[in-house]
Amino acid sequence: MQRRAFVALAVTALLAACSPAKQEAAPAGQTKLKLATDWRAEAELGGYYQALATGEYKKRGLDVTLIQGGPAVNVPQLLATGAVDVGVGSNSFIVMNLAKENAPVKAVAAFMQKDPQVLIAHPDQGINGIADMKGRPILLSDASITAFWVWLKAKYQFTDDQVRKYNYSSAPFLADKRVIQQGYATSEPYLIEKEGKIKPAVFLLADSGYPAYGSMALVPDSLIAKNPAAVQAFVEATAAGWKSYLYGDPKPGDAAILKDNPEMTQDVLDQAREKMRSYGIVGKDGEIGQMSDARWAEFFKVASEQGVYPKAMDFKKAYTLQFLPKGQ
Repeated sequence: MQRRAFVALAVTALLAACSPAKQEAAPAGQTKLKLATDWRAEAELGGYYQALATGEYKKRGLDVTLIQGGPAVNVPQLLATGAVDVGVGSNSFIVMNLAKENAPVKAVAAFMQKDPQVLIAHPDQGINGIADMKGRPILLSDASITAFWVWLKAKYQFTDDQVRKYNYSSAPFLADKRVIQQGYATSEPYLIEKEGKIKPAVFLLADSGYPAYGSMALVPDSLIAKNPAAVQAFVEATAAGWKSYLYGDPKPGDAAILKDNPEMTQDVLDQAREKMRSYGIVGKDGEIGQMSDARWAEFFKVASEQGVYPKAMDFKKAYTLQFLPKGQ
């Protein structure tokens, strides 16, 4: 039940040794790209696995090698050292943190239109919305305190004395009905229901106005300058992979996920895919991979007003709209 929020704090490593990504030999006519995901293989990465398994990358001239993420994988560091060409950025804070440190990396697409972050409550506590959680103890990871907690404090006047340490176990939540827990819509609620035999109340932050994107493709400026066609091809192929994984036959992607991550199970994949559809996390056809200046400006306004970033910071250097999918 660990999540990938830890990488939000791993920015300074990117400044240590920024160099162009190293290109290795690829089949004739193809560009080799190494892709680092932000966590172990799971449905939340299904579009990337599907694009690889169904040949979407290959037919666009790309030879993609997928490097599975996890607790020991630092995506910004891998980008910095040239070990990978593309990395998955979990949330908008990661992207904006890179811009704050003038790191030569940009988000080129957002494959989750809604950050899957949720707050989870017990069903019999009279909590009908996020506002009802004011004053309640909330289990949060260290990374979350400098991320979506900033937005919660700004919008709902939550206070830091509500914070309790989240150790990636739901045992404290199950033991105390007053406690609120962070999680992903696609993961923790299902596992809590399965293990705790209760159906928790789940509140997706995005549905209450949280403006962050999720699952962004991060690309070094050097690759953008050297091979913009490869960047465009990667974005288009990944968008096609997500469309196929959510709205077509997901079996190729699921098989690749289960091979990479033997601890994953089919029931977890199936429910996560259903949640991504029902919550509109990835978006419908035509929305997949999209970003906008207005949405980034909204996110930056909230974060900068809370002192996370200087108000005078050029937030637009965090991303580019040059490579957005032109059609799925």
